[in-house]
Amino acid sequence: MSAFRIAPVEPGTRPQVADIEARIFAARGRITPLYQVLLNSPPVVEGWEAMLTAIRQKTTLAPRLRELVILRVAVLNRAPYEFEAHVPHARAAGLSDEVIETLRTYAAPDSTPGLRAQERDVLALTDAMTRDIEVPDEVFEPLRAHFDAQGLLELVATVAAYNMVSRFLVALRIGH
Repeated sequence: MSAFRIAPVEPGTRPQVADIEARIFAARGRITPLYQVLLNSPPVVEGWEAMLTAIRQKTTLAPRLRELVILRVAVLNRAPYEFEAHVPHARAAGLSDEVIETLRTYAAPDSTPGLRAQERDVLALTDAMTRDIEVPDEVFEPLRAHFDAQGLLELVATVAAYNMVSRFLVALRIGH
């Protein structure tokens, strides 16, 4: 019996999701367990794919910052599947193994070696949004030195989106 709380859909078995399966496969080269579970709801998988594709591929947020956010959210939400899925992306975006391993240990952003001030500010926002939901002004305001309105919106949307992803994975025991 699968540990998943909702059975994954075997790719190619549901004609009503064939088009979205083909798009996911074309974009990723495979249909991951996350997407196999999402295929249980055509409207949800379609919306999910559109939003996460925008976050991952269409924003102006630097890949290094995006991957810092994703790894941090995954650790804070105890979503190891998400963390491991993004380690190769984090490396490709220029994060060192030392930074990746430090993030894995729940270390505070200020104690993570090899990070610039902007990256520490991004991690402070990530922590506030993930742990406390509400973001104090003293956490948000320093980000204005690094981002314009579009960049701030995209950063906050990335943190929010990956909180959704990790919480979905954990709640449905995907990858456990």
